[in-house]
Amino acid sequence: MPWELADGDDTLIARVVFNRPLDTVYHYLVPESLLDLIQPGQRLKVPFGRGDTMTTAFCVGLSNEISNNKRLKTIHEILDREPLLTQQMLDLTEWIADRYLSSWGQVLEGVVPAGVKKQAGTREILYYRVAENVGPISSLKLSKKQQLLMEILAETDEPLRVDQLSKSANCGTSPINALRDKKLIIPEKKRTHKAQLEELNVQQQADLVLNAEQQFALDEILKTVRSAEHETILLHGVTGSGKTEVYIQSIREIVSYGQQAIVLVPEISLTPQTIRRFRARFSSVAVLHSHLSDADRHWHWKQIAAGEVQVIVGARSAIFAPAPQLGLIIIDEEHESTFKQQSTPRYHAREVARQRAIRQKIPLILGTATPTLESLVRTIDGHDKLIRLKDRVEARPLPPVSIVDVRNDPMIMKRHSLGRAMTNSIQQAIRADGQVILFLNLRGFSSVLWCPKCQGLKCPDCDLTLTWHKDRERLLCHSCEFEMESPERCPTCGQPGLRFLGAGTQRLEAEVKSKFPEAKIIRMDSDSMRKPGSHDAALSAFREGEIDILLGTQMIAKGLDFPNVTLVGVIDADTLLHQPDLRAAERTFQLIAQVAGRTGRGTKGGRVLVQTMNPDEPVIKFATHHDYDGFAKYELKHRKAMNAPPYRSMARVILRSLDEKLVAAESKRIVQAIREIIKEKGIPVRVLGPAPAPITRLRKYYRYHFQMTSEEIATIQELWRHCVPLLKVASDVELTIDVDPVDLR
Repeated sequence: MPWELADGDDTLIARVVFNRPLDTVYHYLVPESLLDLIQPGQRLKVPFGRGDTMTTAFCVGLSNEISNNKRLKTIHEILDREPLLTQQMLDLTEWIADRYLSSWGQVLEGVVPAGVKKQAGTREILYYRVAENVGPISSLKLSKKQQLLMEILAETDEPLRVDQLSKSANCGTSPINALRDKKLIIPEKKRTHKAQLEELNVQQQADLVLNAEQQFALDEILKTVRSAEHETILLHGVTGSGKTEVYIQSIREIVSYGQQAIVLVPEISLTPQTIRRFRARFSSVAVLHSHLSDADRHWHWKQIAAGEVQVIVGARSAIFAPAPQLGLIIIDEEHESTFKQQSTPRYHAREVARQRAIRQKIPLILGTATPTLESLVRTIDGHDKLIRLKDRVEARPLPPVSIVDVRNDPMIMKRHSLGRAMTNSIQQAIRADGQVILFLNLRGFSSVLWCPKCQGLKCPDCDLTLTWHKDRERLLCHSCEFEMESPERCPTCGQPGLRFLGAGTQRLEAEVKSKFPEAKIIRMDSDSMRKPGSHDAALSAFREGEIDILLGTQMIAKGLDFPNVTLVGVIDADTLLHQPDLRAAERTFQLIAQVAGRTGRGTKGGRVLVQTMNPDEPVIKFATHHDYDGFAKYELKHRKAMNAPPYRSMARVILRSLDEKLVAAESKRIVQAIREIIKEKGIPVRVLGPAPAPITRLRKYYRYHFQMTSEEIATIQELWRHCVPLLKVASDVELTIDVDPVDLR
């Protein structure tokens, strides 16, 4: 009716979303008491569902439009004084929800750190300011202390705390309370951090002199920076080519404009060495990683949002840092699979960074020695720019890499981890006062407890063999952390004679100590580096020459620069090669190339030995020749023949249930329904499966999966949105969709 429409002009409607797998944006009435307080990006308490349960929601927009179909519920409370997210970040999270087929509310819940939502490390403190419309202070009838307090407050631009007022006027709280009772001063409550973080005391260093290749790369990046337009640049530089120095000098330009930079690195590369390198060059660096407390993370978030941080260095989630003057995004080691989130929302930080950079018209730099094939193909197709650093700094050569065929090695046949060639090379390196890095990508002592009749002893909750950890004298599952004592007989068939087979880093450590008793050895894996600061202490000892041999998992494969390392040994190059995964060959090449790059960085030079049971495997040959282009050409040919990424877009759907028969039946029913819709609508999507997942049982749940591929991701998104309302998955089955999966296990 006309009078309802007129009344609607003064009505404010909030658009809200919930942390639930719901695509719906709901509308709520904003009560008059909250009209001046509500803003998009805040969290609200609203009645939800038939029972009007008070539920937390995110406000994603405001409007005056009236809903004609039903009566609106009213917002109960605003939970945040200030918005947690800007409109720019709200738009980005909406894109993430659309791109990765998640709900907007789930994305928002995942983007804002828990410490920020609960304002960790803060407390409410009372402040006072002079009330409005107070006349000249001299005309007020006040005591000397009260008049002094009024003068102090009148001279300051900001409200003052009670303790500040008391100290300035040299008085107690009585005069302050008297002024408040007279309504001459107004109390305000503000949240204040209890303590500021202590920055590492790092001596500032000057920029290094760049070589010709580095200078060319920097000039190309700065052209893009100065154009105030977006461009993605793939900086493909061999290990030791000085990519980090190019990053730093690019950031230097950005900072000179009063802007900020985000640098993403894999969590595993977020070492104290990396952090010091940035803090030695910039006066204000925030570091965001998984080991921060909620209070520390909240403090960094506030500092970044206030524009008081020049450089934000962090792992995957740092891409959401609330930098108000963002001028550059850098992703180092862009090939790392850890940039893909493995829980809802399953975003890839590289694609989120690309989208954020496009929207803010700033450059995105992807740096690596072994680019992902997706990033390489984008440069081939002309979407991104490729810049190469072919040489190491100071013209040092890449280390020679030798393949060691250990199929008939007598020491390997005796179940040793080190073959003859590796043992002799370690001896020579130590005698020459060099240091050694040994890489084995499997922690624990033995990877299998073998029963001659039943084969490997498996975890009761997962389809994974249990690993023997000798230091704890326990068998552990590396997925669900199930543990048990080693049995004398097989729990399944009762047979005696169980044997420990396979080697992990603990067994390698024991063997190295027995063969080189005079050498100082340290092991780095997630078992040995549990104590706070242990990682930094181990690397510092190795850097200072206190350690002769450093051995470990991929923790030691990336981002470390030790000039005195003259030998790198890859103990088992086949660990990843034969896994049931589309990217097994790519990961094997990347890992060997990265670990090989840890040597030959000093004047002594260095060499790499790669032990393998598959010396004729093309991937291993390409890696030993440092031939990325040859590998890429070889692997892309296979991917194209298979109609696999990067030539096709892919989404993987995983169903899981405690009931194996139910999940198998549901997966078949759902795939059949999707195929019928594809046929009916003529949607060009190919469905492969369903089938049991490679690891069929994980943490007690049986898992089935199927894949959908198409030339464009938008086609898969269209199909999925059409299918979801029609599928009606059984209540005892959980369904997850993973767009652009990097792990198919």
